[in-house]
Amino acid sequence: MVAKLRIRKSKRYDDEIIYSARFLYLKKYTPKEIAKELGLNSARPIYYWAEKYNWRNLISEGGIEEMIALRILTLTDRENKTDQEIKELEALIDKDIQYKKQRASQQAKTQSLTQADNGLIIDETAPTEKKRSKKSKIKNDISHITPEMVQPFIDSLFEYQIICRNNKHQDVRNILKSRQIGATYYFAFEALEDAIFSGDNQIFLSASKRQSEIFKNYIVKMAKAYFNVELKGNPIILSNGAELHFLATNANTAQGNSGHVYGDEYAWIRDFKRFNDVASAMATHKKWRETYFSTPSSKFHESYGFWSGETWKDADPKRKEIVFPHFNEYRDGGRLCPDGQWRYVITIEDALKGGAGVLFDIDKLKLRYSKHTFNQLYMCVWVDDANSIFNVQQLLKCAINAEKWKDFDRNSARPFGHREVWAGYDPAHSSDSASFVIIGVPVLPNEKWRVLERHQWQGLSYKWQAEQIRKINEKYNITYLGIDTTGVGYGVYETIREFMRRQATPINYSPDVKTSMVLKVHDLVEHNKIEWSNEEKDILASFLMIKQTTTRSGTATTFVADRTVKTQHADVFWAICNAINHKPITDKPRKRRGWRI
Repeated sequence: MVAKLRIRKSKRYDDEIIYSARFLYLKKYTPKEIAKELGLNSARPIYYWAEKYNWRNLISEGGIEEMIALRILTLTDRENKTDQEIKELEALIDKDIQYKKQRASQQAKTQSLTQADNGLIIDETAPTEKKRSKKSKIKNDISHITPEMVQPFIDSLFEYQIICRNNKHQDVRNILKSRQIGATYYFAFEALEDAIFSGDNQIFLSASKRQSEIFKNYIVKMAKAYFNVELKGNPIILSNGAELHFLATNANTAQGNSGHVYGDEYAWIRDFKRFNDVASAMATHKKWRETYFSTPSSKFHESYGFWSGETWKDADPKRKEIVFPHFNEYRDGGRLCPDGQWRYVITIEDALKGGAGVLFDIDKLKLRYSKHTFNQLYMCVWVDDANSIFNVQQLLKCAINAEKWKDFDRNSARPFGHREVWAGYDPAHSSDSASFVIIGVPVLPNEKWRVLERHQWQGLSYKWQAEQIRKINEKYNITYLGIDTTGVGYGVYETIREFMRRQATPINYSPDVKTSMVLKVHDLVEHNKIEWSNEEKDILASFLMIKQTTTRSGTATTFVADRTVKTQHADVFWAICNAINHKPITDKPRKRRGWRI
């Protein structure tokens, strides 16, 4: 149970600053990052407060690997990474592998001591690695690697990873998984091991090139950590001729390749059918295997039929009545299904039972996420969006690779130059998050509205949030900021008005106002006139939560997202609505405002 924070009375730092620092500290920010975020001149106060108020004791001792996994996930999803962030990501992957290898070594040592206690003789002089000549110049030389050198990795696997390994022979493995259970880590090593000992090609397909590079980083770091081999090249070609390709889901990049295929996060790929056709084509020959793994998305996504078997059933009327295993059977070690696929479900509860307790604090995760989001991300539950006013296929068209935005650089002092942008702010209601977005306004023919930047703030004061908005305002030419002032939002509006009097615009939600806003956004989605980064998966999820209903009086229709603890994350949708609210009903060519040559 989290201890109540005792605040030191200070003329220099008020309670609000200390509370905000504590919140960021528990979110794994470094003291220097906290100082920068809060505008402090030094990180010294952070160290002092952490010691004085025992903040360190609030972080679980077993959460180091979880912290690294969270940071890797954060940096992986970040668009336009700086060189420093790329280096940090590589260092984190290196550290992640070191921790896992250390755990494997400890387990091996414990096993050896147990064998010694049982009277077994341990040969401490047994060679673990063949010595190589330092003069060897063979690129990506793996000739010295033996099966014995792989054993420490195998000994470190959790039960669910061993189940995946024992079913490596299956023609098609289809795995629905919780986030952060080490799936990418495991399959990267599995593919590397197979390439070393069989000489077979390995192909990694992900939603973006950046995501596929995570596979590459893991493989390079693993080869160095376990086998003392420095792998180079892209694709990586081993000394035995095996090729390791790392590709995005663009089908054109995959033409001509063949090998064992690994499809990552397939439930979030926009054109899944095309992706699946290409992936299976690369594994056409009998010897090639296919492995697909993902967290679930929507039941209306094309991948759901692939997972459920409905796509296979629909291909032949005779298959309609064929029964597939139950969800709980998939959790129980996996099942070989009538369509020839081996399906396996790994929830976070299964991961914990399988020995991954060192990685997770499930109680903290349940506090961090809504029940709806937790079930989707960690319990392998597909979102049932049958009543949503938005179509998931149309939304997937809006989720694009933001690297194509050549006029936008997030890391620049002026990310969008002097071009006009609109902003939207949705305040926190009870337990949900406050959300803030920046929308790029189109001025060129066929240009789309773009969600350039989004922020979510939970548990932080209005003053702190207003300060963040002030900083963002200095980077962009914001000509309009729509703020929901219904209830708690009015206090934020009053604070922001002090420095954005002209731009800040109050929006008092009513059925008519909400209907107008939602219909504007719906029109943009329906005609594919708005887009956002495909890394921002919860934007799509928030859109799917919007439903049409009647007012309490029953005399009018309105649009709602059930903003209880169960479904809190629709806030980003409302923030987008608040920004788009400034858009006229009819689209007319806009003048170029705020441009400088």
